[in-house]
Amino acid sequence: MVHPHLPSTQAAVVAVRALAEEFRLEMTVSDDIGADQTSRRTSAGVFRVLDEDGSLPHEAFIELGGSPYVSVLLHPEGDALIVVDGVEFADVPRDAVPGFVRALHTGLAYVKGRFFPPGQWLIVPVPGGETYKELVPTMTLTPWLNSRFR
Repeated sequence: MVHPHLPSTQAAVVAVRALAEEFRLEMTVSDDIGADQTSRRTSAGVFRVLDEDGSLPHEAFIELGGSPYVSVLLHPEGDALIVVDGVEFADVPRDAVPGFVRALHTGLAYVKGRFFPPGQWLIVPVPGGETYKELVPTMTLTPWLNSRFR
């Protein structure tokens, strides 16, 4: 029996791999499978590979080269942590990851500065989905982020 988390995590990896090929980006992936290997498993006992319900959690870490630098940590619980040139987007639904990556590389993502609240914000509208917005840390304005100001 295949665990329901395994196909979803793997499907996200496959979709991001296709985008990496489309945009000619280097990509590295590391997979951690089993409750003893993944980063956020709390329902399994110490040194247990399976969760209490018998499931086998699957987590993947993806790095995409190029500009912007993007890393994606796909959690077994169905969410992801995406870091774009040092800007962290936590709790992005795993199913939104391919659209998020596509938005970064097709010019949809942009940076907007504000006086109130003060700071610059990286805004990533995912086609057919939500718009994600995170504060850009002051010292993190990379050339890619600077090129995305509106």
